[in-house]
Amino acid sequence: MSKLKINVSTWDYDRVRPIMDGRVPIEGCEVNYFPLSPEECFHRAYFNREFEVSEIGFSPYINAVSRGTAPYVGVPVFLSRMFRHSAIYIRSDRGINTPADLKGKKVGVPEFQMTAVLWARGMLQDDHGVSPTDILWRQGGQEQPGRKDKYPLNLPRDFPLEPIGPNETLNQLLAEGKLDAVISARTPVFYRDGKTPVKRMFEDFETVEKDYFRRTGIFPIMHALGIRNDIHEKHPWLAASLYKAYNEAKRISQAEFFHTAALKIGLPWVVSAAQEARALIGDDFWPYGVEANRKTLEPMLRYAHEHGTSLRKVEIAELFAHTTLEQPKT
Repeated sequence: MSKLKINVSTWDYDRVRPIMDGRVPIEGCEVNYFPLSPEECFHRAYFNREFEVSEIGFSPYINAVSRGTAPYVGVPVFLSRMFRHSAIYIRSDRGINTPADLKGKKVGVPEFQMTAVLWARGMLQDDHGVSPTDILWRQGGQEQPGRKDKYPLNLPRDFPLEPIGPNETLNQLLAEGKLDAVISARTPVFYRDGKTPVKRMFEDFETVEKDYFRRTGIFPIMHALGIRNDIHEKHPWLAASLYKAYNEAKRISQAEFFHTAALKIGLPWVVSAAQEARALIGDDFWPYGVEANRKTLEPMLRYAHEHGTSLRKVEIAELFAHTTLEQPKT
């Protein structure tokens, strides 16, 4: 029987490289891998449906599932995760000293529905009492004008969200003082340039984020893996093959953090950092699968509904191929 030929696109994370270089096969498949930045990958996947298997932004995916328009079926392989306390950049000349001081301020975001912004909003709401309606949101491209929403939003008519000008960018407006803050996955180019009065809301973000995890058990999910609908319908076995392969690739990459004969990762204290992550999060400090991530998935779905980025409250089981919801026991 011939193997299924699939085009796969994700960024070239350490946890996928064993698949990219052929050390870990995907059962039943012949793989053509496209290592693309998340922005390019998402654009080509959402708008053009170019890849049979693709990395997908998780908040827009929840939105699409709520509308019945998702072009991909999720696999609980969470390729990108990141605490987003570090993603809030503020003008240091606006009297913003605590998160509560963001109330009434103009805050720019590349997309209101983007996953990094969803997590920042959720944290501001639950930990600091800052409701999404307390902020004057401005949306547009961070470095280039013209960024588009992937899916419509479900906001009230009077919700305080406005687009920036067609030729404006968030970086430009923050530098000029026309925005009070920006929430974005990307660090503004002028951060710490010694001239622009911009700093992080949480400069000691690692300490704050570790405390957040200890209190909540949440390790924010940014991106997952998706199978294009037509491929999933024709080849329902593919989801399990992908889940197995990406788990094995992750196991190999995690083991490399602990090599001491010669450091595989170009960071002097990578071993001690990995040991600290294991002590805080667990032996598998980057877990895949539904049950291991329920504490993270449940608030994410709540934020999506409460903040108007999904049309309705989505259930966890709706997000993933049914063959990946429960793993075989030995």
